[in-house]
This record gives sequence, structure tokens and C-alpha cells, in this order.
Amino acid sequence: MWDFNIGTAMGLMRKTAPFIVFRMLVYFGIAVAYVLVTGTGAGVGYGIGGFGDSDFRISSTFWGGAIGFGLTAGVIYFLREYLLYIVKAGHIAVMVELLEGRDLPGGQGQIEYASKIVKERFGQASVLFGLDQLIKGVVNAITGLVQGIMNFLPIPGLQNLMGVVRAYLRLAVGLVDEVILAHTLRTRSENPWASAKEALVLYGQNAGPMLKNAAWLTLFTYGLSFVVFLVMLAPAAAVVYLIPGAWSAGGVIFALIFAWAVKVALIEPFAIACLLQAFFKVTAGQTPNPDWERKLESASAKFKKLGERALTWGKRGMGTPKPVGPDAEAV
Repeated sequence: MWDFNIGTAMGLMRKTAPFIVFRMLVYFGIAVAYVLVTGTGAGVGYGIGGFGDSDFRISSTFWGGAIGFGLTAGVIYFLREYLLYIVKAGHIAVMVELLEGRDLPGGQGQIEYASKIVKERFGQASVLFGLDQLIKGVVNAITGLVQGIMNFLPIPGLQNLMGVVRAYLRLAVGLVDEVILAHTLRTRSENPWASAKEALVLYGQNAGPMLKNAAWLTLFTYGLSFVVFLVMLAPAAAVVYLIPGAWSAGGVIFALIFAWAVKVALIEPFAIACLLQAFFKVTAGQTPNPDWERKLESASAKFKKLGERALTWGKRGMGTPKPVGPDAEAV
């Protein structure tokens, strides 16, 4: 039914507990920041509203909260490179190390160890972020190719379901870019762009089983996230009650934020642990298929750009990363 072991995934979660705690601190800190800044903005708006009538106070309270929410979202947007570089890529790095049978340090040392691996492989955060954006574009192209094949299948009623299928596939590929990055970390490649290109071809030629695994995990991830959202509605409503003027939209928005924090801090790492197993299993012993490479070159300009970056890596002062970990001394 799927190509991963739930017990193994839970074991990875347990052995990378320092990163789980780190993720919780980061993402729940973001959730609290949303609540505090939004509440402060609503409070300021409520105070300004005292200079007008009741309608003006309601309006100023709402816009004060909305501005506070928007400011927080803007700060998080500018921190997205850091979150990918330190939190997500770091956690993937230690998961890959465990799947490869290597030992990890415990506590804070695990996070420092992961940061060293990521830095050695990708250099600056901007490099990893740019690579991740290209990967996402190519993954979407692969999904489009799979959808195109399905459009020609002689299955009665399939066309009526394609809208639902497309929407579901868009959700299902949400974490695939992180699995592609894991390939670079696993192979200890000195050229992350070339390694990502190779991994994308491997993903493309195994798109069927990978999308099947991703679909099961998407069902689990968003189903559990919805349950968390329902649970969070009550405490979110209590928080809104404390905001001056009872910011009416806040209850649902804060519940969504708290549910998102639980999803990215706890649920997503489990899904990634499963997808890593699936990708390593279905691609074991394979080499990139030239036919799929040609398909991607014709279907995605970002895949071509990935190849161009691979050729120029190290030629403009980017440096050549050195291996880290147990094998470093042998190189």
C-alpha cells in the first residue's frame, strides 16, 4: 500500500527529539508572535477608535489587528530562508544520517552537527533557498506531466474527477522538495544543483509510486491538522476574548495559526520521515533515465536553469563543499 514503515518514522522522530523541540520553539514562537502583535494592533486600533463613534471603533480595532497580523507575516516572510536553512534542512540532514546508519550527538550538539552538514553542502542560506524554489517549480512540472498522462487514460468518468485529482496532487507534492534536498545530503554531493537535478529525474521516473505515498501522507497530515484546528478553536476564542473590542475574525485565524504550528512542528517531520524512506526505497539502485531528463527539459524552464547552475557551481567563488561526519577523515 505504501513504501515506508511507520515504526521507522516514529523512531526517527524519537532519535531527533532535540530537533523536534527546536521546531516547536520556533514555530510556536511564531504563533505566539502572531497573537501578540495582532492583539497589540487591535488594542491600538481600539484606543484610536475612542475618538469616534462605535462603528469607527469597531473598524479601527479590526484594521489595527489586521495591520499587526500583516506586519508579523511580513517578518516571517523575510525569515523564510533562515527557517529552511536551519530548521527544515537541518532536520532532514540528521534524519538522513540516521537512515544511513550513522550515530548522532544528542541535545544541542545535534542541531550544531546538522547546521555544519547543511553549511558544507549548500554554503549560504540564499543558495539553498534558490535551489529549493527551482525544485518546487520542477516538481510541479512533473505533476503536470503525470496529470497529462491521466487525461489520456480510457477510464469512464475520469475527466469529471480530474479537478479533484489536480487539487489533491498539488497538496501531495508539498513536501517533495525537501525529499529532493535529502538526496543531496545523502550522496554528500559537492554540487547541490547537479545532485538536485539527478534526484528530480529519479523522482520523475518514479512519480507514480512517489505520488501514491505522498497522497497517503497528505490525507494523514491534513486530516490530523483539521482535528488540531477544531481542538484549537476553544483556546483561540479565549484569546480573542481578551483582545479589546473582541476582534471577531481572530478566533478562526488564531486557531488556524496554532494548527499550522502543530502541523509544521510535529506532523510534517513524521511525513518527511516517511517520504524519505519511500524515496530511498523506490529509487534504490536506479540511475537517471535520459528520456525523463529530456521530458523535464522540454516541460520546465526551471529544470534547464537547474542544469545551468550545476555547470557554474564553484566557478564564481562558490567554493567546493567538503564532506562532514564519519566519512570526512577518509576523504
